[in-house]
Amino acid sequence: MTVSRVGLGCAQLGNLYTPIGAADATATVRAAWDCGIRYFDTAPHYGLGLSERRLGDALRTLPRQAYAVSTKVGRLLVPDRSGAGRPDPEGFHVPADQRRVWDFTADGVRRSLEASLIRLGLDRVDVVLIHDPEGHQTPALEQAYPALHELRAQGVIGALGVGSKQAQVLHRFVTETDVDAVMVAGRYTVLEQPALDALLPECQRRGVSVLNSGVFNSGLLAVADPHPGLPNEY
Repeated sequence: MTVSRVGLGCAQLGNLYTPIGAADATATVRAAWDCGIRYFDTAPHYGLGLSERRLGDALRTLPRQAYAVSTKVGRLLVPDRSGAGRPDPEGFHVPADQRRVWDFTADGVRRSLEASLIRLGLDRVDVVLIHDPEGHQTPALEQAYPALHELRAQGVIGALGVGSKQAQVLHRFVTETDVDAVMVAGRYTVLEQPALDALLPECQRRGVSVLNSGVFNSGLLAVADPHPGLPNEY
C-alpha cells in the first residue's frame, strides 16, 4: 500500500486551538485534494471524534480507492454528560461531553476501530496507528500490537504502525515488532532532529515507512518570523 508523498493532518478539523466551521473543514480537505494530496490522518483524540466525522463527510463523494486514511487507537471515547457544559481540556474547542480513556487492550483496540469506522462512515481504514503509547508501552506492545497484527493478517486493516512524540519509543517498536510505519511527531523538523540519530536509520534498514508529522513544531515554524507566544510542542 502506498500513500501520497504529502498528507493532510486533520487535528484542526477537530477544532485544535481554534474553532472552524463544518464548511471550512470540508473546504480544507477539498483544497488538499485539489493539490494532489491523497493521504489523510485523523484520530478519535482530535476533537473527541469531531475530526473523524468531518473528514468522513468531506471524503464521502470522492472515490474510495483513490485515497488512504489513517486513524489511531489507544484512547476510547466514553460519554460524559456532566462535561457537556465544559470545554475539552486537551486544547480542542469542543464540549467535553465525552472523556478519553486510555485502553491498549485487544478489546479496546477493536472497539476503538469500530467506533472510528462509524464516525468516518467507512468500511475500512488503510493504516491504524497505536497512539501515544509512551506511558503504556507494555500493554501497547503485548496487547494492542498483537491485536492489530491479527487484523492486518485478516485483511481488516491495510497496515499498522505507531505514532509518538518520543523517538526512543518508536525505535523500540521498530526493533521489537513488525510495524509497517511510524509517525514521528515533531522529532524531525528544522528545529529538532532526535529521530535522526537511531530511529530513521533503523527504519531505513528494516523498510519501515516514516510518516513525519508536526513538521512546524505545532505552529512555531509556520510563520516567516517565529516569535514568542506561538504554539510549540503541542
